Amino acid sequence: MEAPCKTETSRKKTSTFELPSVAQLPESTNCLACSEDGRYLSLGHSQGLSVWCASSLICLAERLQDSLEITSTQMTRMAENTYLLGTVDDMGVARVFAYHCEGIHLLCVINTMENINKRSICLTFELSEGGDYGAASISCNGVLWLEVYHFPAEAWLKELELALSQKQDPNFSGDVDVKWSPVAVKIKIKPPKIPAGLEVLQMADFLTHSLALDRDTSSCHQWEELGCFNTDAGKTIESPRRCTHHFLLPCGQFPGESKAKSQPAGLPVAVCVWWSGSHNLLQYLLKKTPKNKPDVEPMPDVLWPNEQEILCSAVSRCTHYIALGLDGALVCVWDRQSGSPLCVVLVSAADSAFFRMQFVDYWPVSANDSQTFTAAKVHLLVLCKSGAIHTVTTGRGTQSCTMQLTERPKDSKDLPTVTISVPFLQSLSLVVQRNGKMFLQDVINKTTVCFLIPPTTHVIATPCTPVYALNTRQQTLFIKGDKDPSCGASSKDRSQSQLFIFCFGESDIIKEYNVSQTKTKQKTWSCVTFEETCNFYLQQRALSVDERNKAIMETWKQLQDTAVMVQHRHSRAAAS
Repeated sequence: MEAPCKTETSRKKTSTFELPSVAQLPESTNCLACSEDGRYLSLGHSQGLSVWCASSLICLAERLQDSLEITSTQMTRMAENTYLLGTVDDMGVARVFAYHCEGIHLLCVINTMENINKRSICLTFELSEGGDYGAASISCNGVLWLEVYHFPAEAWLKELELALSQKQDPNFSGDVDVKWSPVAVKIKIKPPKIPAGLEVLQMADFLTHSLALDRDTSSCHQWEELGCFNTDAGKTIESPRRCTHHFLLPCGQFPGESKAKSQPAGLPVAVCVWWSGSHNLLQYLLKKTPKNKPDVEPMPDVLWPNEQEILCSAVSRCTHYIALGLDGALVCVWDRQSGSPLCVVLVSAADSAFFRMQFVDYWPVSANDSQTFTAAKVHLLVLCKSGAIHTVTTGRGTQSCTMQLTERPKDSKDLPTVTISVPFLQSLSLVVQRNGKMFLQDVINKTTVCFLIPPTTHVIATPCTPVYALNTRQQTLFIKGDKDPSCGASSKDRSQSQLFIFCFGESDIIKEYNVSQTKTKQKTWSCVTFEETCNFYLQQRALSVDERNKAIMETWKQLQDTAVMVQHRHSRAAAS
């Protein structure tokens, strides 16, 4: 059952902060990313790739190529002074670079185009934090699949040192000659279908049934969801299904994860995947020894079935919880520790299908909650296609609470294009709208804390797809701005974009929302055996019995009130 959340609306005048311009960006900068430690920025542009110092904003290294236009970039720290960069260019080619000792090295091309008739296009490419794994969704001739890669991190580090020594040799001249270790495809996952002779322990029948439901659902929705259309020849062509994935850290519940203690902290142990049109969330372990049967498709190690079709998903920062936005305005949060749903919540106020969702990292704790035991609570932002935004608060043994944060915009220009939880600010989200407005919003009190605007001579570049990055260590926002055409700028001035910066810690208004560094370290669960998992679950149940009884009583009261209201309606209808 859902319950409305109480909010307080502030009537203070909303402040406005002007963003200073700090640097000129390379021509046609398409993407921007910040390393997790906050030291570096990676910039993808029409001439290649650049790495900047995030503090001084000085270009430290660049890899330029006339025909290489980077449209997507990601940066993660692999070692003390070594960072991996994952990129996708405008031709759909994914690459892995390394930034090491002020040099950028091309380590591998993910989808090489050896045959022009079988041109593969990378739709999405993601590096796991730390750079041990990567995942790419690839399309070729209408067929879509997901590939998960294991990167030879240790070998690459040795080879990077070899390249550095060659470069520092006074007798060396020319390009660095190092043969980089190849990338191994760990898993290749295709959209699910019913395989012949399916044998997965005792789950064979259940998996077969669930995968069959996926097949039937996808065929029923192919016109509406998969973009099916007719050609002049009368043939029906289906567009490929979309794939969404998340890397998962150790949780200790399922087979294979119990070995997580023997590996470095923060190393993913599994990847979860769902396909458009599907009801099921599938999990594949990364540590399994691959079978030497390339024609045999891998079977999921875990399957989470859902009542409705999955529309969007999110994973908590510790990956303990997986949230799914389902058709029919349902939100389902799966608890990986217990292997069961934490909750299923109906967002009755939703006026359109869910579009995107995310976890809110930090939420205020009331005095009552701090004095008594409360089961772990999760807080979500859920965005609808209409532009309306809802919050969901839930937990095991507690009553779920939903609240409409914003209504459907009356003007399409007010539609939000970016709504992200700011990790270092308690209950604040950064919002960017189509009209170029940018502000911080308090998701508890439903108030706008402040507006962030560029100088009057500039505007936020491409507000429908803004180029920005959040530096969580330095607590700063970087965003691209262009010259305002209404200011009479020349074509040369308009092509010279600027990088604007906002330091959240310098504002007194925002200081009250700052999260201390001690709160940023989230607790992780590490029950290794099934017995420990059961004990942990039973302990939660025992400690939350009072709250669960209270929630049951409130639920029964709501049911009784609803029954009385329905009876009154029937009586009035009969009397009329």
